[in-house]
Amino acid sequence: MRKIRNLTGPGVTDDFGIGGTDLGVMTTAPDGRLVAVFGDTFERAGVGGKGWRSPVVLFGDPATARTGIVWTGSSGRGRYAEQALPYRHDSIVRGRRVGTVIPTDVITIGGTMYLHVMVCAGIGRVHWTEIHRSTDNGESWTRTGASWPGDHHGGLFQMLTWEPGDDGYVYCFSTGFQRDKGLLLHRVPAELITEPGAWQGWGFRRGAWAWGNPPTVALTGAYGELCLRRVEDRWLLCLFDAGDYRVDVLSLVHPTSNLYEVPRTTVLRGTAWHEENHATGRVAQLYGAYIVPGSTLDDLHLVISQWNTGRNWPYRAMQFAGALPREAR
Repeated sequence: MRKIRNLTGPGVTDDFGIGGTDLGVMTTAPDGRLVAVFGDTFERAGVGGKGWRSPVVLFGDPATARTGIVWTGSSGRGRYAEQALPYRHDSIVRGRRVGTVIPTDVITIGGTMYLHVMVCAGIGRVHWTEIHRSTDNGESWTRTGASWPGDHHGGLFQMLTWEPGDDGYVYCFSTGFQRDKGLLLHRVPAELITEPGAWQGWGFRRGAWAWGNPPTVALTGAYGELCLRRVEDRWLLCLFDAGDYRVDVLSLVHPTSNLYEVPRTTVLRGTAWHEENHATGRVAQLYGAYIVPGSTLDDLHLVISQWNTGRNWPYRAMQFAGALPREAR
């Protein structure tokens, strides 16, 4: 993959009060705009200082999805990208001290958008997760009441990605927020997505895999951010492989495909800072990896995050693109 452009940072998102930010999970709003939800955001180019908020929402022009996303607005008053959810950082929420709320994925079902977030004490420490909805194209969000404790399914239901199928179900892969765990698979009827009791696990019992069993790890490893999307006739699962320091794309016929046997392509590799080459897909301290709406198998676009934890800059989201190999189609 090759870098298309920086999506955040100086000269790009100054008008929205965004100097440093990360993540950028994406979907298409009911009105056709691109919607990107970012994590911990600051006014200066880096981490810390004024204007700490998370999550924040930017809107993009869908015509620019494959040439370099151009932001057209935010879910705030005026141009400033305000925090999308009503809470205060480092405050007591439901009896727990909450440092920040981090988005994991956002999808659109009919005229409603759903945002899944992790309510965290800090990085890697999840109190609980919850779902918020928007019925105004991502301009405002309300809590649905759907919530799961941080230790749900042994802590493997914290960071998730989801995508609707043609069969009435939403399929979801999940893992922990510690980048040291494998993946679980779940499904839920789309109309019951905010009913925790309606979620079903994909599990192995009595010699066979079946829905409704306690979920079994579908792929071992040490994973971080995930993104499941249908692209053409495939289900693409893009993931940050923290154990191998790279971003991989798995090409599935269906979410229940054997993840050990499906085509798996490394599209970006982590490097040391002095070895970076964004033109050839070598990126220092990379993470994230979210599929941009409008992608094809020949022209797959990803939002990639980068954070120099030593200097606190770069701390940004970037757009990369490339083609999946023939065997992955």
